Amino acid sequence: MHFLLTNDDGIGAAGLETLAAACASLGHRITVLAPHVEQSMCGHRLTTHSPLKLVTTGPERYSLTGTPADCVRTAVFGLGLQPDWVLSGVNHGGNLGQDIYVSGTCAAAREAAYHGIKAAAFSQYMVRENALDWERLQRWLEELLPELLKSPPAAASWVNVNFPHPAPGPLPLPEVCDTVPELAPIPVAFELSPAEPPHGQWLQYSGRYADRGSSSGSDVATAFGGRVSVSQISL
Repeated sequence: MHFLLTNDDGIGAAGLETLAAACASLGHRITVLAPHVEQSMCGHRLTTHSPLKLVTTGPERYSLTGTPADCVRTAVFGLGLQPDWVLSGVNHGGNLGQDIYVSGTCAAAREAAYHGIKAAAFSQYMVRENALDWERLQRWLEELLPELLKSPPAAASWVNVNFPHPAPGPLPLPEVCDTVPELAPIPVAFELSPAEPPHGQWLQYSGRYADRGSSSGSDVATAFGGRVSVSQISL
């Protein structure tokens, strides 16, 4: 099976390398085409009014001066690839509820689904005090991916997966739960600097991700509760 891998954290990001290692260990063909630089929270932005630079960085491995959605379009319509799946991530941080519409990681999967390609986005929810255990996440992916391939998304849909973030250690794959995206908005707050006429004021976003609301059965409640959230997102 042929997987096209991309992300929004940029070529060489630890999450992308972890996903590539998991796919390779399962014996799949991999093509990596990822943004040249980080494109986090770029949403479904596309580049149509300026050229994109494609750089070959290794066998079936490329970087692009564009967004995650650009990467999918470039692979399919620029390089003529016909992957069985587009896998995006693993994002360094959760993509839950409202995040789905802001996330470049999710946009890559969504773009693939628009073109009839099976797609999934993977994200690692992050608890600030816990170190990232990428080796453990690779083992979790190696266990989860075969099950995901057995149950591909319905037509005009894609899969959004969020892993929990327990403290590092040799834990087995947590319980995998079918969820729906949380509807409660992310807490929004800003710290406002004193006014400095005539230069105005600075606003620094200060909302806390961990303070967001969650309802039973939602992706937020599941990932925050230590389980793997799997949501099927319809176009």
